[in-house]
Amino acid sequence: MSRPQLTPGPDHPITVAPADVRVVVRAGERVVADTTDALALQESTYPVVYYVPLDDVDQSLLRRTEHSTYCPYKGDASYYSVVTPEATLDNAVWSYEEPYAAVSPIAKRVAFYTDRLEVTVVSGS
Repeated sequence: MSRPQLTPGPDHPITVAPADVRVVVRAGERVVADTTDALALQESTYPVVYYVPLDDVDQSLLRRTEHSTYCPYKGDASYYSVVTPEATLDNAVWSYEEPYAAVSPIAKRVAFYTDRLEVTVVSGS
């Protein structure tokens, strides 16, 4: 079955831009990610989502899961759980490994569910 691929436009705008912020992600007291190289993805009226380079993530805490979702504007998303000695946070991290062209800069980056992990954003100087 073919899935639709939609292009962002006036009815559903999407922008991807460098975020002049520091993004720190924690699971409890454990730092999962810390970067000043995040991209801010603004999709329509949704809250901004920060995409962090995988190199700035403690990948030893990530466990790929079988879960996946599809967005007609971004493509197929893969998921990771965050595993610490204290807890397992199922499918708390997602990535568009081969995103559609309109959002291609988010490739090799991950984003985090803010209801499962603490995401702190500090304004740039």
